[in-house]
Amino acid sequence: MGYMLEGKLLEACSCNGPCPCWVGDDPDGGACDAFLAYHYDRGQINGVDVSGLTLGIVARIPGNVLQGNWKIVVQVDSRATPQQKEAILGAHTGRFGGPLADLAPLIGEVVAIQDVPIEFNLEKGEGTIRMGDGVSAEMHPYTDTQGRPTKLVDTVFSTIPGSPAYPGKAMSHRVNLPEQGWHWEFNGRNAVLGDFRFEG
Repeated sequence: MGYMLEGKLLEACSCNGPCPCWVGDDPDGGACDAFLAYHYDRGQINGVDVSGLTLGIVARIPGNVLQGNWKIVVQVDSRATPQQKEAILGAHTGRFGGPLADLAPLIGEVVAIQDVPIEFNLEKGEGTIRMGDGVSAEMHPYTDTQGRPTKLVDTVFSTIPGSPAYPGKAMSHRVNLPEQGWHWEFNGRNAVLGDFRFEG
């Protein structure tokens, strides 16, 4: 069993930027409302091709990110076949080891798993995401004076272990999941963008 996944990450949360969670500090306000989305440009999980698909995770994090107890709603690309969905969920719940298994113990409760259409775009540093009717955001990275994206590397926490991340700002960030009673909307708060390569 194993996987090789290459793709892009979009992430946004309720913290002011840059996000304190990545350096191990408590989230702004003591808790964090967030989502992250992994888009697989290419890859396979146990021989199942998942190229072109996206997995979204909407999370409520009650305190320091490293303490876990996250409550999450998983949103799987509705284009995924049952076999692809099973493979993706298996990898992200840590069943197949590798770097994704390091993140899985932080999850305390999977509140729901939903199949939704997902639109994921990351071009020239500008990112937009829409997951079903309940999640949407628009974001861009911080840059230096020459327009190069600011990098986060060697951090105590990362949603893309082993790869640099680009902190930024979400001009808009909206979550509305009425079945769970999860509603929030932020403007000008933290965002993270990045490329990843996972092998497990």
